[in-house]
Amino acid sequence: MNDLVFDSESLNKILENKEVSHNEVLEICQNAVKNPNELFLVAQNLRMKFKGKSVTFSKKAFFNIVNLCKDTCSYCTYKAEPGESKLSLMSKQQISELLQLAKKYRCVEALFVTGEAPEQRYQEARDWLKENGFSSTAEYLIHASELAIETGLFPHTNAGNLNYEEMKELKKTNVSMGVMLENVSERLTEKGMPHHLAASKRPKARLEILENSGKLGIPMTTGILVGIGETMDEIIDSLFAIKQLNDKYGNIQEVILQNFQPKPDTKMRDEPSADEKYFKLVVAMSRIIMPQMNIQIPPNLSPKSYQSFLSVGINDWGGISPLTPDFVNPEFSWPEIDKVDEYSKKAGFDLKCRFPIYPEYFSFISKELRDKISIIEDEEGFVKEEYWR
Repeated sequence: MNDLVFDSESLNKILENKEVSHNEVLEICQNAVKNPNELFLVAQNLRMKFKGKSVTFSKKAFFNIVNLCKDTCSYCTYKAEPGESKLSLMSKQQISELLQLAKKYRCVEALFVTGEAPEQRYQEARDWLKENGFSSTAEYLIHASELAIETGLFPHTNAGNLNYEEMKELKKTNVSMGVMLENVSERLTEKGMPHHLAASKRPKARLEILENSGKLGIPMTTGILVGIGETMDEIIDSLFAIKQLNDKYGNIQEVILQNFQPKPDTKMRDEPSADEKYFKLVVAMSRIIMPQMNIQIPPNLSPKSYQSFLSVGINDWGGISPLTPDFVNPEFSWPEIDKVDEYSKKAGFDLKCRFPIYPEYFSFISKELRDKISIIEDEEGFVKEEYWR
């Protein structure tokens, strides 16, 4: 029995483990704009009930495999054009060398990131693939993932809209995969909007990838981008879309809530960053819509206040690298893991290092991958402390 009782019938329903509708969440949110305290209290209560007093992260190395991309998003600084100094076309040798260095730094996750199907648009990408002995980016990612497993790291691939067969092959070596839903709003794909020139970000296309991940039983990380011109209604629609997929397949292991930060070399460079009060409302709403979900924010994008988000429902900091920058947000350095540990403790939480797959999803992966995890796994299914410290 919960001791908390509110004037809001909807908030009381949530505390009684009853589901709430889109309209009820919208009403909760509208009330919280004036006074968010009750919403935050419920979110904190749910977080403690389902996630306890720990907060997790993944110790990773970020492999910027290829950042040519057939899409163009108004806010993205990751994408490079041929000839630009930031262009990355990693060779097999470079991948092997970074894997060895990541192992030396006691990283656990090899995060493989690419632009969207670059070979479909750029001759440079086709030439690079041919030089390395591959015909597609997906083939190269399969090879890189095999190398990571051999080195003792666990791959997590985020390469946009991979097709069913490509994902099926990558599942053999990847303990998890990721694709950001970003938002289900068709309005954001219209002319002049952030996703107008990004065909892969069309809601139907992204939802199909997430649906395929469910059919294949791949532990999946997805999430939304907050502050790109969306409405609160569109945020709630997007969160419910993720919830419905997870209710159907049970494979969404984590929801990332990423706050928009303007980049100087993009069309949206003069737009304001996501308002922190608004962002906290989104975090708390995510928790009440999906009470048992693993919810993370990237700490480097809220460097002065990230620990305060623990009180509004998050339970994970995502991947943090002691070795490589965040190539998606290069102007924001990763915080030092010791500092994250210190701030988490001050907020009353124990920091634990997880694998790119959460313990409750171990049953989704093959025995071979499960056996490799068990070598450095503690009794709770996290990474042994002596391994990552």
